[in-house]
Amino acid sequence: MARGEHSPACARRWREQAVSRQWSLWQTAQAIHGCCGVSLLKAHRLARGWSARQAIEELERLCETHSLGLPRASIDLLNAWENNRARPRPQTIDQIARLYSGNAVRLGLAADYCDDGDGQNVVVVASAHAEETPTQARGPAPDHDDEAERRALFHHALLSSGLPLNGRLLAEVERTRQDVDRTLATGSVTEDQLDRLDEQVMRYRREYIKSAPLPMLYRLMLEVAEVRRLVSTRQPALSQRRLLNATTMLALLSADALMKLGDTRQAHAWYGTARTASDDVGEVRLRALVRAQEAMLPYYYGDLTETVRLAREARMLAGSAPSSPAALGAAAEARALARMGQHQAARVALAEAERIFSRMPREDDNLAFRFSERRLQFYRMGTLIELGETEQVQEWISGSSSPYTIDPALVLLDQAAHLAREGGYEEACRLAEQALVQVPPEHRTSIVVNRARALLAMMPTGQRRLPAARHLHDLLADAGPQLAVERP
Repeated sequence: MARGEHSPACARRWREQAVSRQWSLWQTAQAIHGCCGVSLLKAHRLARGWSARQAIEELERLCETHSLGLPRASIDLLNAWENNRARPRPQTIDQIARLYSGNAVRLGLAADYCDDGDGQNVVVVASAHAEETPTQARGPAPDHDDEAERRALFHHALLSSGLPLNGRLLAEVERTRQDVDRTLATGSVTEDQLDRLDEQVMRYRREYIKSAPLPMLYRLMLEVAEVRRLVSTRQPALSQRRLLNATTMLALLSADALMKLGDTRQAHAWYGTARTASDDVGEVRLRALVRAQEAMLPYYYGDLTETVRLAREARMLAGSAPSSPAALGAAAEARALARMGQHQAARVALAEAERIFSRMPREDDNLAFRFSERRLQFYRMGTLIELGETEQVQEWISGSSSPYTIDPALVLLDQAAHLAREGGYEEACRLAEQALVQVPPEHRTSIVVNRARALLAMMPTGQRRLPAARHLHDLLADAGPQLAVERP
């Protein structure tokens, strides 16, 4: 027994009281820790009534049963750990956490330094143990019944001014402090974790360009769940910004995939999530990027005036410096204005997009959300089609090696819709069929198929008997089962 500690009899009385009051082992350990002057680690052992030898035997039995490896522990080492003369290795902390059904925070070993056995210090945080359960890795979730009981206890003590500061109240005071410490400790995300997350987001942005939207959406959801777990706990400001930046990018990718799949309701909701995350970050270019990307949804499925509004908001946020959001906002505005018949304003916006792009540094253009030469040409072609200047369009489509699989198809569909509005129904149907045929089946989603169907729907009934129209109708009928598979 270390100096200043109560005798084992005190811990025994707490165990007896715990049985009568139906406390959990964690509550019992906290009471012993708060009253008896022992470490949290030792309090866990005393709460179970184990001797040091029994604790080592239980640890060895646990490790053997669950194939956790031979524990590097002994009675002498346990005494040293319990009296803060040494710290166990991270692997040993994980084993002890399993033994006591807790984690590094509840053991009093979170965010601490430990000896790795080679004389070097290693930082230990509660979330660093890969074999912990998800709840343990985040730190224990608050027990709302326990919290209500604690508040009632302190409220009663406050009203009963003559109530002495007994062992239970001391234990609850200590428990309150530990809850705050746990909140602080569980917010620890290592630089390595953040670096890996940044790399993963960049990989998704690169792969997204060529990937089919549905499997990519599933992959994104798995990643979003992990990021949400990290964001849900308190983080230092810099770490929180990086997590929110990753959340924004993953939400944008998810929204874009859902837009391609034709689920406009969920796409709109995910753009809202991206907006919330980017607003929390507070970085204006990131906020501008979200608005510029969101402008695509009403362009393909909704109100063109909303596209213009979002594009202009993106340009305002992006400011005068050349950047992807500024160039994309101007290009998106040009394309929407051209379709709305505001040709002069569209020319001005397109010229602005080209001017911004000419001043931008040349970077990796095979990355989602980066405004590249290919993206500029894509928006330029869409604008020129609506301006009636289609000479360059077919040449661009024929020579396009864009990794954005459906870009040429979308341009062809723009051209087909423009022709249909001018009365060139047969040529419009041929272009729409060309667009559908050149898209791989896994990419032939609602954003492509529904636009071709809309083309047929806008044709006068008599024109739908044209050979090209019947051909397109049959092709769309064949596309039905594929589309049904791809809808979320």
